[in-house]
Amino acid sequence: MLFNYQSVDTKGAAQNGSIDAANVDIAIASLQRRGYVITSITESEKSGGILSMNISWLERVSNKDIVILSRQLATLFEAQVSALRIFRLLGTECDNKVLGKTLIQISDDLQAGNSISSALEKHPKVFSEFYISMVKAGEESGKLNETFNYLADYLDRTYEMVSKAKSALIYPAFVITTFITVMILMFTMVIPKISAILTDSGQEIPIYTKIILGISNFLVARGFIVLAVVIVLGFFTAKYIRTPSGKIVFDEFKLSIPYLSNLYRKLYWARLSDNMNTMLLSGIPMIRSLELTSTVIDNSIYHKILADAVESVKAGKTVSESLSGNGEIPGIMIQMMKVGEESGELGNILKTLARFYSREVTTAVDALVDLIEPAMIVLLGLGVATLLASVLIPIYNVASAQ
Repeated sequence: MLFNYQSVDTKGAAQNGSIDAANVDIAIASLQRRGYVITSITESEKSGGILSMNISWLERVSNKDIVILSRQLATLFEAQVSALRIFRLLGTECDNKVLGKTLIQISDDLQAGNSISSALEKHPKVFSEFYISMVKAGEESGKLNETFNYLADYLDRTYEMVSKAKSALIYPAFVITTFITVMILMFTMVIPKISAILTDSGQEIPIYTKIILGISNFLVARGFIVLAVVIVLGFFTAKYIRTPSGKIVFDEFKLSIPYLSNLYRKLYWARLSDNMNTMLLSGIPMIRSLELTSTVIDNSIYHKILADAVESVKAGKTVSESLSGNGEIPGIMIQMMKVGEESGELGNILKTLARFYSREVTTAVDALVDLIEPAMIVLLGLGVATLLASVLIPIYNVASAQ
């Protein structure tokens, strides 16, 4: 439940805001722990109309929102604005209601004496463990403005790389979906009418036309069953992929797809290098950097590789030694990291690797698009030509016989 409150803090300043709590007693207790003296608290009004229902559960905080927020935070910290005022200001001006509400709650926690990192920890759905650790390192070093700049740059690079890969697949997915829809309509609405003409003609129907007519009859008679089976299979597959064992199977599958597997690997190598470089620049220890990188890289296979590397580093090995010998990390990457460790320039080496593999991802995506478009045109052309030939040739034969 959401409660609106009016209060006075320990300095006598008026404080107004809202708070989420199970009931009014818990809301009051939470505010009192922050040092507020409650003057008024009421439950937030709920609208009764269907069109004005609360749909905040549909809203979410995207990576783009966090990138923009980080950039704003860095700018305001450089301007020597207090943390409390920064979060209060950004919370009231934020277009995303969920993020705005979160920032207001963070400002309330800051006013109660909490650190920024501890206030962020209360919102794991908005701020990742990596983000919180970076902020904590920035607090300890006294360089929060630099930390938020690092975060904004890192998240911006990651967002751009992932968005480019997704955007490149939108056009092929749209064309293929449209093609499948048109083919289904042809099989279920057009072919059955032509089928009646061919059957009534008494002419011998070619085998390839019989196959087309058979598919059409099957979809007309059992199309809803096929659709139901596809939906059920899709639902349980999506549910299985979210389980630990299902995620492992799916991640292994992604790394076994021809050509796409190289794209995924380059994406993971870029994330690994960029993430570790960003954290080392912020002063986060190597072991903690490896632990956080294993959670950010979003692949169970690489998560295990990095988790094993953490144990090896704890046992006294270098990072390059810990990552070598698994078959997933390329030899050139291991050798460059080894040179960086020996020269004390591991951060710069990782930065170079991140830039290189980011360019490789961009190049691979462009090449994939260039490959998909002609292949898709050929396949769609063959499909349409086969369907038309299977229908038009028998019709032509019937017309010729008459």
